[in-house]
Amino acid sequence: MNVQETAAEQGFRAEVQAWMAEHLCGEFAALRGAAGLGAPGYDAALAKRWEQQLAVGRWTGLGWPQAHGGRDLPLGQQIVFHEEYVRCGGPGRLGHIGETLLAPTLIAHGTPAQQQRFLPGILAGTSYWAQGYSEPGAGSDLAAVRTRARLDPDSGDWVIDGQKVWTSWAHESDWIFVLARCEPDSVRHKGLVLLLVPLRQCGVSLRPIKQITGGSEFNEVFFDGARTEGSLHLGAPGQGWAVAMYLLGCERGASTLGQQAHFRAELDDVLDVARANGAARDPLLRQRLAQAALGLQTLRDHALRVSGAPGDARAASIAKYAWSNWRRNLGELAMDVLGGACEAGPDDAVCESLQQLWLSSRADTIYAGTNEIQLNLMAERALGMPR
Repeated sequence: MNVQETAAEQGFRAEVQAWMAEHLCGEFAALRGAAGLGAPGYDAALAKRWEQQLAVGRWTGLGWPQAHGGRDLPLGQQIVFHEEYVRCGGPGRLGHIGETLLAPTLIAHGTPAQQQRFLPGILAGTSYWAQGYSEPGAGSDLAAVRTRARLDPDSGDWVIDGQKVWTSWAHESDWIFVLARCEPDSVRHKGLVLLLVPLRQCGVSLRPIKQITGGSEFNEVFFDGARTEGSLHLGAPGQGWAVAMYLLGCERGASTLGQQAHFRAELDDVLDVARANGAARDPLLRQRLAQAALGLQTLRDHALRVSGAPGDARAASIAKYAWSNWRRNLGELAMDVLGGACEAGPDDAVCESLQQLWLSSRADTIYAGTNEIQLNLMAERALGMPR
């Protein structure tokens, strides 16, 4: 508990603890502490039932406006929920992309009809979303997207052709928001549209990607004449880049406070091992452990500072660069703290968890924009340097 918490936040923390103790049990006990898809013990069907249990308890849409079914809680209480959720062993959230990325973008840029159609399912944990941004040749350089979308003059539908890659949870999702080029002669940031596309149709095929961790969290998604209704675009056709950047601002702003609660749990595991096996007595490792703790506090402070400004590309690049490098370094630190003990194998749950941390963190400085791209963005947009 933060000593600077208000009485309301302290009471809310106790409320979260009590609810989690009462509900994260029985059939859901198997999910306790499971990080997400691909993690040991994580069952997607069970995780979706857990999302619906959270919805019944009104633990979804905490920051959404009440007019859209949310609780409109202040940021301090949202942070409290994320912290206690992780401390109580809450599993990785399958509804994250819909609830914290798409929903705020729908509220800001969607039509009333779109909001009424999609927000209730996201809030209830019955509708799941994937993010269709990266492509082969257009990952960190998102403006190079080549997926095409055209309006069918007969049906009025959008027809989509192309490919997306590194698409998290697509195989467990119902819908995908797709950044596509809708003006044939356009280049870079111009002529784009952000479409809401059903995944379960004959024009869409998925191919899981086997990861170094052994899981298949990501997918390739192929569009071959896939269709969506003509009205299912966010913002005006041709102006998709601005909407896509707003969504990324949500991804790298307030929602990272929940991500940081998981980082805190990972750091605590590393600290526990260091105390238990004596690694904390090594002066160099002890210094790195202290730097990791201070770095995580810095990430938290930055996220709090920018949480009220979704769509700020400069702050988003700084946040992404900072947290991805911090977690990559934590994975390396975890292996150094384990030392020879990391050869104990998967029978040791903590050892296995830290090995998974190390393996998964290797991707952090690559996906959602490589370090090199983020540094370019900061140089050009924050410092005003030439390309």
